[in-house]
Amino acid sequence: MANLRDIRNRIESIKNTQQITRAMKMVAAAKLRKAQDRIIETRPYASKMKEVVARLVRNSSEEDVLLRVPESKDNVLLIVVGSDRGLCGGFNNNLFKVVEKTVENEYSEYQKSGNLSLICIGRQAVKYFGKRNYNVIAEYPGFWDDITFNKATDIMKTVIADFKSGDFDEVKLAYNEFKSVIAQNRLVETVLPIDPESLTEEEEDSSATEYIFEPDVESILKKLLPLHLNLQLWKAILESNAAEQGARMTAMDNATENAQEMKEDLQLEYNRARQSAITTEISEIISGAQALEEA
Repeated sequence: MANLRDIRNRIESIKNTQQITRAMKMVAAAKLRKAQDRIIETRPYASKMKEVVARLVRNSSEEDVLLRVPESKDNVLLIVVGSDRGLCGGFNNNLFKVVEKTVENEYSEYQKSGNLSLICIGRQAVKYFGKRNYNVIAEYPGFWDDITFNKATDIMKTVIADFKSGDFDEVKLAYNEFKSVIAQNRLVETVLPIDPESLTEEEEDSSATEYIFEPDVESILKKLLPLHLNLQLWKAILESNAAEQGARMTAMDNATENAQEMKEDLQLEYNRARQSAITTEISEIISGAQALEEA
C-alpha cells in the first residue's frame, strides 16, 4: 500500500488537473456559443445563395467552366479541415479516418501515382497527413487563431484558379459538421465541378415566379459561382469550429468527471491507509504499555 504522503500528492495533482479541465470546459462553452451564433447567421444566407445559383443555372444557356465535368479525371484535390489544438476527443482522428477510408476506396490509384493532392487546414491536419504518404501542397497551421472570411476566400481563389487551369479535375472538401454538443457529422463533399443537381436540393418550389436578370443570366452566374464556392468553404469552417468547441467541451467535462472519481477513490484509499496507520500506532502503544507493566 502506498504511503500517506504519496497518496496526498496524487490527490493534489488530480485536483490541479481537475481545475484545468473545468476551466477549459468553460472556455469551450463560451466559444461554442459564439460559434453557434455565427453558424445561425450564415446558414440562411448560404441556403439563399444556393437557391439563387440554382435558378441561374437552370435559366442559363451556357455552361460555365466551374459546372463543366472534365472528360477524364486525372488529378484530384482534397481539402481537409482539422483543428489547431487537441484535447477535443476524437474530433480530428475520426475525420482523418474517414478521409483515409475515402482515399482507400475511391482514390488509392491516384495516391499511388501522385495525382492526389491535399490542402490541410489546422495544425492537427498538417501533422497527421504530413507524416504519412500524402502529397500535401498547402498547409495552414494556426488557421484558427483568427477566423476570417478573407482567409477562406484566399484558399478558395487558389483552388478555383487551379481548377480552371486544369491542374485539378475534381475538388473535395472534408470537415466536421456541427450536429450537437456531443455529436458531429463527418462529411466529404464534392466542391468542384459544381453539380447542378446538388444545388436544387434545397430550392423551394417557385416555378410560378418569373425573374428578370440584368444584365444577363450568364454575367450574374459568372460572378455568383465563385462567391457560392467561397461561402461553401466558409460555412464548412464555421461548422468545423463549432463542432470542435462542442467536442472539446464534452471531452473536458468527461475528464473532469473522471478526475472526480479518481479523487474519491484515492481519498478512500488515503482514509484506509490512515486508519491502518493509526491502528498500528495504537497497537504498538498498548503493547509497549503492557511490556512496562510486566517489567
